Amino acid sequence: MSVYKDFAKPNEEYVANFGDKGKLPLPPSKKLLIITCMDARINPYAHLGITEGEAHIVRNAGGIAKEAIRSVVISQRLLGTREIAVFHHTGCGMVTFDTPQLRGLVKEGAPGDAALAETVDDIDFLEFKDVEGSVKADVKFLQENPLVLAGTKVTGWVYEVETGRIRQVA
Repeated sequence: MSVYKDFAKPNEEYVANFGDKGKLPLPPSKKLLIITCMDARINPYAHLGITEGEAHIVRNAGGIAKEAIRSVVISQRLLGTREIAVFHHTGCGMVTFDTPQLRGLVKEGAPGDAALAETVDDIDFLEFKDVEGSVKADVKFLQENPLVLAGTKVTGWVYEVETGRIRQVA
């Protein structure tokens, strides 16, 4: 069964309580950009106490800054964000594999498909083994990246999926 069939009913409830959110300005009011993982257990709105219109939230596998840089540039240059918070988390799937292993798995799913093999061989899946170390590396990447506006406050955090707590590590 496809999940998309369940979208309409909750959306009706959301629309019924939408209020004046349609009048929120495009730039986030806190001038904050959050980079975090796509993990379904993470709800940055809830664990950070923010609401719609207050921050940009960029999500990708691992919450990797390098993969988010396009969004960072747009958020800063066009929409005025001046602070970036990087969140990685405990229990992250990114620590469970390495790039060669994942490339092999993809290729095994389509033996003999040269186009697929060439395409997946061009991808660095940006895995990591140390969550805290990866946060620090992402903060450093952003602080040293010429595409990030000078003076941008960049902090790094670990979200603990076991407890819901956050802790600043950079």
